Amino acid sequence: MPSDHRDPGSICDVDGVLVGHHQRTGRGWQTGTTAVVIPSGAVAAVDVRGGGPGTRETDALAPGNLVDRVHAICLSGGSAFGLAAADGVMAVLEERGLGVPVGPGEHDVVPVVPVAVIFDLARGGKFRNRPDATFGERAARRASRSDRRGTIGAGTGARAGGLQGGVGMASAAVDPLGVTVAALAVVNASGSVIDPASARPWCDDGRTRRPSGADKAALRKRLTAATAPPQPLNTTIGVVATDAALTRPEAGRLALASHDGLSRAIRPAHALTDGDAIFGLSTGAIELAHDAAGLVRAGDSRAAQLNAVFAVAADVFARACTDAVLSAESIGDAPAYRDVCPTAF
Repeated sequence: MPSDHRDPGSICDVDGVLVGHHQRTGRGWQTGTTAVVIPSGAVAAVDVRGGGPGTRETDALAPGNLVDRVHAICLSGGSAFGLAAADGVMAVLEERGLGVPVGPGEHDVVPVVPVAVIFDLARGGKFRNRPDATFGERAARRASRSDRRGTIGAGTGARAGGLQGGVGMASAAVDPLGVTVAALAVVNASGSVIDPASARPWCDDGRTRRPSGADKAALRKRLTAATAPPQPLNTTIGVVATDAALTRPEAGRLALASHDGLSRAIRPAHALTDGDAIFGLSTGAIELAHDAAGLVRAGDSRAAQLNAVFAVAADVFARACTDAVLSAESIGDAPAYRDVCPTAF
């Protein structure tokens, strides 16, 4: 990882949330899978805004349906073929007895693993080289309190406005609630995270400075080429998690609010050729609307507290999208932002 990287936080800053990655590069490969694992389970929901989504098990997250908690979310390259990566995550959860109990035995469970994918087919050179169940299994087994980001896991074959995309993360506290909200984004967008006028991120977090004139010209040339027809198939997917105790509909609002952050950081967003999808997770560790330990002021309503959580969710997802591009390193035929604009660092 570049030495000038300023860590904006990790999705693992929410206790109980782990992340693992697996990827392959070279010899026709440039793709991977990321698993967000919650061993104790989490209330989950999803909000899909793109016109070309690739998902599985998202209907199970609808309010009123049977499954009330999940133990993993799978994010993968490979377009619709990459949905198979979730099978490997399921195998690991089954082995650990994590899932919906369906029998008397400890391992008589059916793990529910929602999955979303990005389009990165043939970016390493071979169309048939894409994630399968072994990618998901290895990612899930590697899940830990990791802060690894950039050109890794599901972000290995990602692009962002003609630049190398990747995996980004960010976290923040919600004061005075004592709650943490954090995000992981896989940025593979047809839109750009970088403002062509300033050659700096739309959502600048203070980690870049004004690039030189030559770097600005090089970036504009790259962005112009990336937006020329035909438009590629793209997607930004991710997870936003909190330790605030949320209901299923509230977790859905968490995911919905995070799309506001996506649209701030990536312009344009939610195109017909995008499959933008964000999962919302609640570990439920901290109850809202309580006066315990003085963490919540008397008179605060639950709606006001939820609004504060949702506002931070939008902020951290925007920062995670920016982090993905700032942390990316060149691989394949797409240069990283830091290579096109080295004077920004």
